[in-house]
Amino acid sequence: MNFFDRLHDRIVSVDSVVSVGLDPDPKRIPDHLEGYDLPRWAFNRRIIDATHEHAAVYKPNAAFYEDPDGWRALEETVAYAHGKGVPVLLDAKRADIGNTTRQYAQILETVDAITVNPYMGRDSLQPFLAEEEAGVFVLCRTSNPGGADLQDLELASGEPLYERVAALADTWNANDNVGLVVGATNPDELEEVRELAPDLPFLVPGIGAQGGDAEAAVEHGLANGVGLVNSSRGIIFAGEDAGEEFAAAAGQAAAKLQSRLNKYRD
Repeated sequence: MNFFDRLHDRIVSVDSVVSVGLDPDPKRIPDHLEGYDLPRWAFNRRIIDATHEHAAVYKPNAAFYEDPDGWRALEETVAYAHGKGVPVLLDAKRADIGNTTRQYAQILETVDAITVNPYMGRDSLQPFLAEEEAGVFVLCRTSNPGGADLQDLELASGEPLYERVAALADTWNANDNVGLVVGATNPDELEEVRELAPDLPFLVPGIGAQGGDAEAAVEHGLANGVGLVNSSRGIIFAGEDAGEEFAAAAGQAAAKLQSRLNKYRD
């Protein structure tokens, strides 16, 4: 089974399309966890215990783990999530040329899926695309305001760059393992991308702290029932002021988002 088949089964089993972003900012980890050998891992373990019944996937962002202790914490986190039956999507936005991108793609031996940056073209993504059992989410239309600086540029054909990316990604899907990252902060663009790539599952960020459109995220983000709507800070730091009860608050936030999104699912 490839990643999207496994993800489909996970979505059905927990009745959820929630992606929980595991971005353990060291400055926001509760003080009582600082005495642990790996505070980020201690934090993530408690978040996973509290949210796994509501999570279709966990999405750690590599930026929060890029130091020796961080990589150890990430390894423990991935193994623990897998032990709970939850796949892991690494938000790394990788891509490069030749042996460098082949090296990046080796992380797919550990995680189930990854985000990639298409700016350097297909050859920079080929080692990821060739991993038939892994999911590859191609950045298309991001939720940050500055995304418009490049993504909205009009090509000679008259289409914006993000639409070309969507069309190209559709042709790169020979192994049925390609998805798109499309933000929820502009519902009209989300709908446009869905029309261009009708069969690709979307990873839709921007629902939590960025205030994206939940209904549009579900309506246009899912392909044949498969897709992900992500919240990071809105879940894992929901109990930032709750002390030792922070994980319980995260579980409640994940359950609330699951219920909110399920109102719009078929």
